[in-house]
Amino acid sequence: MSTAEPPRSRGRRTRAQLLDRAVALFAERGFGAVSVAEIAAAAGAHPNQVTYYFGSKDALFVQAAFLMLLRDAERLEPVGRRQRTPATFRAALARAALALPAVPVAVQAMALARYRTELQPLAQQNLTLLFRQAERYLTAVLDRHDWVIDRPADVEARTFWSAVLGARLISESGFGGRSADVDLAGVLTVRTRPVREGRTPAPQAGREPSGASRRAARPGTSPAAPNG
Repeated sequence: MSTAEPPRSRGRRTRAQLLDRAVALFAERGFGAVSVAEIAAAAGAHPNQVTYYFGSKDALFVQAAFLMLLRDAERLEPVGRRQRTPATFRAALARAALALPAVPVAVQAMALARYRTELQPLAQQNLTLLFRQAERYLTAVLDRHDWVIDRPADVEARTFWSAVLGARLISESGFGGRSADVDLAGVLTVRTRPVREGRTPAPQAGREPSGASRRAARPGTSPAAPNG
């Protein structure tokens, strides 16, 4: 009985190995310093398999750059979870995001896709994955701490990552200053949940509750509507 690996499984494995080796090489040396032949050799594959599975070196770079960013974004999550106040959460997340090694690589990939229309769907697809991942993480943090935001979670996530990538792009365009000079923490609207208005204060010890306070204290009744 043959134990040979099915062609489809072998193809998926080869593609994954090429992408994984490309991530490592591009992260270490950059787009221009890495050849297709080097990526193929590192993955134990042939150079023409890069074209077969990805279409071009440029497409492989875009895919690898966003995979780097998605992995780095996952590493942000423990940073945010350790924070106990919205202010420290916003500051820690902003500081860590701007320092991610994958951010400049992703900016380069987006610039490449801008001039290569066939790469734009790939970049858009990966940005969508990034935004969804960030939205899920943000929602979990809000639920955990009972915090709130001033806009929908998907908008908050897109706004934050657009600011991260934009800050890096500006810093690389020759503009004076650094990406860290941008108030990225101020982009986030995470805050504590406000105390509900109209909440009946607890009666003081030794005093009989009166009026609306007394009605609110009795089971099965609701407090009177406020005047005005």
